[in-house]
Amino acid sequence: MPLWFIPLIYVGGSVVCGVLLPRAERAYFPLHTFDLSVSSAQACLSAAASGMMALTGIVFAMAFVMVQFNAIAYSPRLVLWFARDRALFHSLGVFSATFIYALFTLAWIDRDGSGNVPLFSTLIVAIMLVISMLLFARLVQRLTDLQITSVLKLIGDKGRAVIDDMFERRSERQPDEGTLAEARTDPPLGPTTQTLVYSGHPQTIAKVNVDALVRQAERSGGVIELVSAVGDTLVDGSVVLRVQGAAGRLAEKEMMRGIELESERTFEQDPKYPIRLLVDIAIKALSPAINDPTTAVQAIDQIEDLLRRLARHDLDAGVLRDAKGVVRLVLPMPTWEDYLALAFDEIRQFGTTSIQVLRRLRAALIGLAETITTPARAEAVRRYLRHLDLVIDRSALDPEDKAMALQEDRQGLGLSRPRREQRGG
Repeated sequence: MPLWFIPLIYVGGSVVCGVLLPRAERAYFPLHTFDLSVSSAQACLSAAASGMMALTGIVFAMAFVMVQFNAIAYSPRLVLWFARDRALFHSLGVFSATFIYALFTLAWIDRDGSGNVPLFSTLIVAIMLVISMLLFARLVQRLTDLQITSVLKLIGDKGRAVIDDMFERRSERQPDEGTLAEARTDPPLGPTTQTLVYSGHPQTIAKVNVDALVRQAERSGGVIELVSAVGDTLVDGSVVLRVQGAAGRLAEKEMMRGIELESERTFEQDPKYPIRLLVDIAIKALSPAINDPTTAVQAIDQIEDLLRRLARHDLDAGVLRDAKGVVRLVLPMPTWEDYLALAFDEIRQFGTTSIQVLRRLRAALIGLAETITTPARAEAVRRYLRHLDLVIDRSALDPEDKAMALQEDRQGLGLSRPRREQRGG
């Protein structure tokens, strides 16, 4: 459901209730009135209605400040994430509904010169006012989410969630070991029988419905090879996928329905995206205009945690099989080296003059090398560590600063650990 539809639901409900409830109250509960003078009730409801409009303006101003602050301080790619906060849209809906219902109730004060103030409608307005104040207080409290620690934690939590969800679901889709043992050796993919080319404005692959594509490939007796990966931006003429070894042509519209396109990258099925955002924040903090290496160190904390979690999973899980164990879908997946380069390359390049960042990078790499159980991945980390040490050795730092930078420190500058030569080698 589009987010802009949320306030419309509140407004529509308020209009319906404003039309029906006062009439029902007058018809069935004519003796139930609020013990308040007509002028006082009108003043209170008028103040409630006008106050809700002022509060709505304040919320819009808060949203604008949040968007601008995140774009300038952190990353422009975080703007829509905060601007799409459902709490903001629900608050706008409640404020607007309170305003509208207060106006409808105001119209029934002293109706036909009766001098009565409807009891239930007035109480409903009072309850909505209390709810509005609670939501406003919650929005003010959400401003704490703009603190760098909270922003980094939110991105890290998104990354941890997508890693767990994506790789656990991927492993659950695979046939059991008995079925795989009984399956024949996977045949060659065969000749390309169909190529799906994208046509339209640039859009990003946000999600792939692997179950739908596997079923289509199974029906055709072929294999679907996804050429463009989740997170790739498709431009006019881009090859999306190829069908290989199929008995007949597949419906292109049906295949495209298995690929969800958005105007920008999302966290779903894309564990690279949270790392990308964390790196963006880190390198922006390292820019000469900001000079905030401590923020970069805090970003590396989250990045290291995500890499440790990725290291525990099969990153080559880009081959999907049907229930009989036959390969039906091939997805492009980043390698461990791809994740290492994404996580550390730019921070290393922009942080070569910061001893604090270099020490934290060494600590992250040494920690990864110690905890990773896959020999090939551990060796890739050690190679990267040797590259980092070479960069430090060839940097413009003086000898004493180089010696400082070659010590690992999880705080950046806080607690030196003795360098272990066999790791930096």
